[in-house]
Amino acid sequence: MQTIGLIGGMSWESSAVYYEALNRGVEDRLGGLSSARTVLSSVDFAEVTRLQREERWDEVAALLTEAARGVERAGAEFLLLCTTTFHRVAEQVEAAIDIPLLHLADVVADACRAEDVESVAFLGTSFAMSRSFFTDRLASHGLQVLVPEERHHETVDRIIYDELVHGKVDDGSRRTVLAVIEELWDAGAGGVVLGCTELELLVRQADSDVPVFPCTTLHVSAALDRALA
Repeated sequence: MQTIGLIGGMSWESSAVYYEALNRGVEDRLGGLSSARTVLSSVDFAEVTRLQREERWDEVAALLTEAARGVERAGAEFLLLCTTTFHRVAEQVEAAIDIPLLHLADVVADACRAEDVESVAFLGTSFAMSRSFFTDRLASHGLQVLVPEERHHETVDRIIYDELVHGKVDDGSRRTVLAVIEELWDAGAGGVVLGCTELELLVRQADSDVPVFPCTTLHVSAALDRALA
């Protein structure tokens, strides 16, 4: 089994989902008392979010690169960034380390193509929806990518930052997000990418007739395939 490097803390709720899912996945695949070999470095969400909002991306990259080098020195054999928004600096982090980075967008795009989905909607933080760093990476795999209309961005952001990162899951917010998904389906999306770990706490496939691609679940599955190959 390879050792999986994790850069977390964005948010810690997201990191907890990754950690639990990786260990349950190893237990399911190997049985007995088996658990995942991981090295986790968790950053301060308040600090990186402040730097993000101030557009100080070189400092974000430096902070995450330092964390990545730490998990590499600790024995990690490949790296996951436990976040979507901060994949904004994934290429800079990858260039600074000697272990592979399993890029979230590549994993998700592969899953969409495997299901013969050619057009997907992307839901995430307002930053991730309004910038092209993640959607362009998805599109590079031949996918058409839609995002919600700008009038929905603040609402989705509020649900993520004011509720989900604090572990609050509200039925009213679920209905709000599902209505946005239906609107994107009507606009031609053949599936929806839940591009934020916290959104997976709110929306599951059973909640929607639209095919759902949960980023974290897919990321974890790909990491397990690699670690246990």
